Amino acid sequence: MRAALLVHGAGGGGWEWNVWRGVFEAARLRVEARDLEPVHGGLAATRLEDYQAQVCAALAGLPRPRALVGASLGGLLALGAAADADAVVLVNPLPPAPWHAGLPARDWPHVVPWRRDARLAGTRRALPGTDEATALFAFRHWRDESGAVLRAAQGGVARARPACPTLCVVSRYDEDVSPEIAHAMADAWGMETLQTLSDSHVGPLLGREAAGIAAQAVEWLNRASPAA
Repeated sequence: MRAALLVHGAGGGGWEWNVWRGVFEAARLRVEARDLEPVHGGLAATRLEDYQAQVCAALAGLPRPRALVGASLGGLLALGAAADADAVVLVNPLPPAPWHAGLPARDWPHVVPWRRDARLAGTRRALPGTDEATALFAFRHWRDESGAVLRAAQGGVARARPACPTLCVVSRYDEDVSPEIAHAMADAWGMETLQTLSDSHVGPLLGREAAGIAAQAVEWLNRASPAA
């Protein structure tokens, strides 16, 4: 595998992939981990299709064979661009229809104030087992998010089964996307699964086990590469 596009989740940024970027680049992969950007009208005017177009454009600029890696909302976006990838890795992805029906019901405002309402104590609770430096960094970098994007994802988005090899990375505990949902989707679509011991939704990216999970993803990508 020559390159990888890493797509972050809602309320985050490319910084969520700092550990994975280091592991991937050590394996001599070219890495892109851009921030998803709101449209000119701001987050309230931003739609899922706007983020999807950004992911597709970024992926098209990478050399092949290329991997597409997405976490949470980024996983749903990765599924929307999978036809142009040579391998896909999904990390606790927000599921497409029909598995979206298992997501917890939430009412999202036009702009979700995750940056404004961020608290260090809340970040620590969301990242059990994470060291203090990582929790502090994450607390300082959360951002607000488009409610329309999250409502669309929660309402169920149609996605086709990826034609390329696909790996689903699943946390042991996850209050946002239950492991049962991820396993059900992976089983139905014939994806390979990497069950981790991570105890949170973003633990595979920001937890102490992140580097080891990233290394396993690199090994899988190299086996899945059409040039292998």
